[in-house]
Amino acid sequence: MNIVQQEHLNFLLTNRIPRRLATRFVGWFSRIEQPLIRDLSLLTWQFFAGLDLAEAKETRFRSMHHCFTRTLKDGARPPDPDPHTVVSPCDAIVGASGTVSDGLLLQVKGFAYRLDDLLGDADYAATFQNGRYVTLRLTSAMYHRFHAPHDCSVASVSHFPGDTWNVNPVALKRVERLFCKNERAVIRTRLTATDHPIALVPVAAILVAGIRLRFLDIALRSPERIRRTYSCDASLRKGEEMGWFEHGSTIVLLAPDGFRHCAGVTEGTTIRAGQPLLRLPD
Repeated sequence: MNIVQQEHLNFLLTNRIPRRLATRFVGWFSRIEQPLIRDLSLLTWQFFAGLDLAEAKETRFRSMHHCFTRTLKDGARPPDPDPHTVVSPCDAIVGASGTVSDGLLLQVKGFAYRLDDLLGDADYAATFQNGRYVTLRLTSAMYHRFHAPHDCSVASVSHFPGDTWNVNPVALKRVERLFCKNERAVIRTRLTATDHPIALVPVAAILVAGIRLRFLDIALRSPERIRRTYSCDASLRKGEEMGWFEHGSTIVLLAPDGFRHCAGVTEGTTIRAGQPLLRLPD
């Protein structure tokens, strides 16, 4: 079965079912530490998603969830040392990239959404007018931890409870404002050396749909479905781990006017955590 057929089948299977109920069930099931269930789950995952564990730090996993949130061998994702580059926070496929124009950015080609809708704050969205954005899509087989794109400080994190639509390309072409509907976090950072604002927006998806941050000792979930904002005072070095997804999803990274995309950061490109993504203003 080719990749296009797989994505259409994936869309039908994951978006025509009770998404939140399925997400809660898989979240529970993935944590079962019974060896037979664990081994069958991992074999199924490897067969359908091409899971590659060659870079994993551990070779034995307690559960499917333990494998999904795995760490990598030391030095597997060294950040680009050039102080003028902002690096990719995660392993991903570039879904879209461009310039924020009239407060709009693209979900996919020809399918725009509003930045203030994504961020939930019109004043903060105005910070990135004419700035650059890159949408980074993680597939289920990828490494699911994400890292600081530069030396930075984290000022606050806003968590938006929401839906759990699949975020594959087929869904992005069919579901308007998908990133604005799904559960997400808005991480506000400032670069240590230049004080430029950089925003990272991890967007959760169907099946588990959890976002965890190392500098906030809480699970970003809200049973009451209320937006919550947490003040932070965390300093991170370029490439230092920020957190992880408990299932595959997307990160939208935003930088203000004056930044520019690095060569090769185009739709469909596969990129790894630590590789150059944007260049700082001259």
